[in-house]
Amino acid sequence: MKKWISTILAVTMGLTLLVGCAVDNGSNPGYSKEGVKDLTLKIGVSTGEQDPRNIAAQRFAKEVEEKSGGAIKAVVYPSGQLGGDADMIDAVAMGSNKLDIVISDASNFATYEPKMGISALPFLFEDFETAWEFMDSDIEAQAEALLLDDNMRVLAHYCNGFRCMTNSVHPIETPDDMKGLLIRTPENPVIMATINALGANAQPLPFSELYAALRQGTYDGQENPIPVIYNNNLYEVQDYLSITNHIYSGMCFTIAESTWEKLSQEQQDIVRTAALNSADADRKSNRAQTESLISELEKNNMIINEPDLEPFVEATQSVITSNASVYGDLMTELDEWRAAH
Repeated sequence: MKKWISTILAVTMGLTLLVGCAVDNGSNPGYSKEGVKDLTLKIGVSTGEQDPRNIAAQRFAKEVEEKSGGAIKAVVYPSGQLGGDADMIDAVAMGSNKLDIVISDASNFATYEPKMGISALPFLFEDFETAWEFMDSDIEAQAEALLLDDNMRVLAHYCNGFRCMTNSVHPIETPDDMKGLLIRTPENPVIMATINALGANAQPLPFSELYAALRQGTYDGQENPIPVIYNNNLYEVQDYLSITNHIYSGMCFTIAESTWEKLSQEQQDIVRTAALNSADADRKSNRAQTESLISELEKNNMIINEPDLEPFVEATQSVITSNASVYGDLMTELDEWRAAH
């Protein structure tokens, strides 16, 4: 009888452990119950101190320190101090002590999850509101959820603006004017494919090295949103700005999942809310700068033109069709979303 009772108890305890594990694995809250008492979040930004994303990240740092009672601090490293976008994304994915948060173009994460390139397909959006609505949509969320397998969690969406062409050879009026130009791009498959489809030669380079490369004439040109062009003084080494708005650059405020799980639920709420608040400030700043800085670039002797975009749209359709299989059902959802907007 004792042996039988012992057997029953052993089986019961085993089942209890199995059930406990199953509950934990199935509903793991993904946070530390204790939280942290002294954590400094390292945030990497590739652009300079005056860029809206750096200023917004500083706002995030101030809010999390205040709301956490000093338990969580954050230090922002602008100007690619911790590496280019690709290097910083790698560091977050690997859970490196190098940094905890990277703020980078959504499609830069496509090297880990190809579906992350969907927001950067050419000529998807005509205005900021539509682009922001898409970035906050379930379609984008589905792609971002796949990054969790690579230790990355997206908390908010900053805005980098609409990408435009600059060069020091001639104005870009038609895609034919792109032919033969060596154009710097980020290490981003969608952006590179778009520039190549327009007839230029896309060549990736870390942003921190861009100014020197343009000054030396290593590259003919580059493509970036207007605030980036102005705030990083690219007008000093580029003569022409063509407002092509060929790609919207939505930014992902992305934290390492390994860092996220160190936080208590209350601390996670503080960090998430601060990220969303800073993203809202960043969006407003970026739109305001996009509207105001064109005249400042003209004052700094840039020659600015606004080409007819229809030929550019036609030339880049192949980027969308050739990537349809990559995005699968998300592409169908995107088509439906665009039809409704």
